[in-house]
Amino acid sequence: MTFDPEYEPFFQPPGWIVGPVWLVLYTCIAISFSTTLSKRDELDNYWIIVSLFIIQLALNLIWPSVFFNSQRYLLSLIMLVFMIIFTLIYAFLIYKTIPYASMLVWPYIAWVSFAALINAAYYIEARG
Repeated sequence: MTFDPEYEPFFQPPGWIVGPVWLVLYTCIAISFSTTLSKRDELDNYWIIVSLFIIQLALNLIWPSVFFNSQRYLLSLIMLVFMIIFTLIYAFLIYKTIPYASMLVWPYIAWVSFAALINAAYYIEARG
């Protein structure tokens, strides 16, 4: 499978919007995570929470090279699924103590879920 720059799912947003959206999302998750770090003594399972966040962030940073450079659409889709799962668990575990920090990652979860749909469309197109 190779990346086909000519193919785009009909629901893929225009490229010019992606950068500004990521700027807002990264700002929100940075505020959430820094707030979580500052509430260390108030959170049960602190190290699990921090580990989940760091793992999903590492997957987020690696994902573009897997999707665009290696054209491993199934692997990149699996990475997105784990990002969603780990961020959902992170949001759930911090919600009771710091609900606003949890809510700050909800748009990120939605955007990554949307990215998973786009990734799945590329995977299906490449297989077909």
